[in-house]
Amino acid sequence: MVNGGFSKKDISIREVIDQNRKTQHIKRKIEKGIPVALFLVASVSIITTIGIIFTLLSETVEFFKRVPIADFFTGTVLKPLSQNPEFGVLPLLTGTIISSLIAMLVAAPIGLMAAIYLSEYASTRVRKVLKPMLELLAGIPTIVYGFFAFTFVTPVLKNLIPSLESTNILSPGIVMGVMIIPMIASLSEDAMSSVPQSMREGALGLGSTKLEVTRKVVIPAALSGIIASFVLGISRAIGETMIVTIASGSTKNFTFDVTQSMQTMTAYIVEVTGGDAPAGSTVYYSLYAVAMTLFAFTLLMNLLARYVSKKFREEY
Repeated sequence: MVNGGFSKKDISIREVIDQNRKTQHIKRKIEKGIPVALFLVASVSIITTIGIIFTLLSETVEFFKRVPIADFFTGTVLKPLSQNPEFGVLPLLTGTIISSLIAMLVAAPIGLMAAIYLSEYASTRVRKVLKPMLELLAGIPTIVYGFFAFTFVTPVLKNLIPSLESTNILSPGIVMGVMIIPMIASLSEDAMSSVPQSMREGALGLGSTKLEVTRKVVIPAALSGIIASFVLGISRAIGETMIVTIASGSTKNFTFDVTQSMQTMTAYIVEVTGGDAPAGSTVYYSLYAVAMTLFAFTLLMNLLARYVSKKFREEY
């Protein structure tokens, strides 16, 4: 017995117990702090989105104090830097929609067929090689696509369409379609690969051919994912900037002729932010009005993709 009746062994055990209590106390504090830290990290995207919306809305309101909202959304003439400026957004909307539709006409069939081959016909070894190669297209910088459209695709198309202008909406639309092929192919292939193998085997057991199984079983079962990939592809095309800025020109034509030069909303934003518009001017505030329109357009497309995915989703 030492130290008032406690042995050295008793003291060492008590020290261990005290140390464990301190350790447990620290661990409890850490455990309580982890959810808070994770919540703050998860809130970054929400806070950023709120900040973007607030910035766009505040400046857009200032623009509509100077330009009637009806004139903006129904006007067919956009001359922001003329002596009598006009701020109709329809030429930009037309250019954006037409270029996106051209892109989807290229990307949708090619991407879907690539997805069908990878999911239903390619062997495992071929799939492991082809899918990464296809996705390499997504890693090419968009400015490279823009120069490719301007210096190669446009001259080739001019030999086929003599009336094609040097800057036009057809060439960047085609190249944007090539750019979004990997997105559509990858998402569609994932959707088709998630269809249970038993459904394929059942259809084959009933005498269906491989093509009939793909067309009548796999594609309908994966329809929600396929449509969602199309909608997301359109959203990607709508938001594309460098390809249309380089290859489609800056002429603000309100036309449906794809051989002519047209401007998209993203290209207009690049033009205005290039320094021609002084801060506080109407032209400067038109930048935010167009950006807000583009933001709303893209948001609606993403919401549509989510709705389609939930509406037609198959649960297995």
